Amino acid sequence: MGFLFVHGGAHGAWCWERVLPHLELPARAMDLPGRGTRPMPLESVTLNDWVAAVVEEITRSEDASTILVGHSLAGITMARVADRIPEKLAQLIFISCTVPGEGRAVLEELPPDVELLAKENLDNPTAMKMPDAIATQMFCNDMDSEQTRFVLDRLVPEAWQPMQTPNDLAGLRRGIPATYVKLLQDQSLPPDLQDTMIRNIGTPRVVVMDAGHNVMVSQPKALARVLNELAAASTATH
Repeated sequence: MGFLFVHGGAHGAWCWERVLPHLELPARAMDLPGRGTRPMPLESVTLNDWVAAVVEEITRSEDASTILVGHSLAGITMARVADRIPEKLAQLIFISCTVPGEGRAVLEELPPDVELLAKENLDNPTAMKMPDAIATQMFCNDMDSEQTRFVLDRLVPEAWQPMQTPNDLAGLRRGIPATYVKLLQDQSLPPDLQDTMIRNIGTPRVVVMDAGHNVMVSQPKALARVLNELAAASTATH
């Protein structure tokens, strides 16, 4: 059994690098299509591309089963992966993930200021990196200067097609154990919106952390402790 980490919007596999050394199971982080090791024109990236990349990463792994961990925008990918390969998944862990209701798109679920930023970019033929001031507010409100710089220097432009795709929650009815990590200081997906996402998932276990949206950077050891405890529970049942 091992972990696979999937990043959220404007991020890449890099965002998990401070957590990985503290995990007790084999773990790897992947880039979704449109950045890093999987370059692709952003205007052509679809949610199906993201799902296919995660499915491929899991099926070619030597791990007998995978604990799939996603952050933020990864929520829409995780549900579809769960529908494609439920037999490969030991657990789903959603870290402050956006999980719209059935048939609803991410852009319908965002806070008003984030939704406005997204809609301004929809008509922009050239994908733009998020301005530092907005990124700092959304991702770095609980970070020191070094952590903030680490994030800001690595953010990338994001594809918008997946955020307009109606969500499919069928995979969450496959009986795979699910946990939602709720972040109390999150300014990208505030706690009340996280509660909505939790209800959309169904009845996941909820773990609360006093952290901002990018807890994997601001509190990597604390997050690793949570993940190790959840993994131990999965290991005990397999």
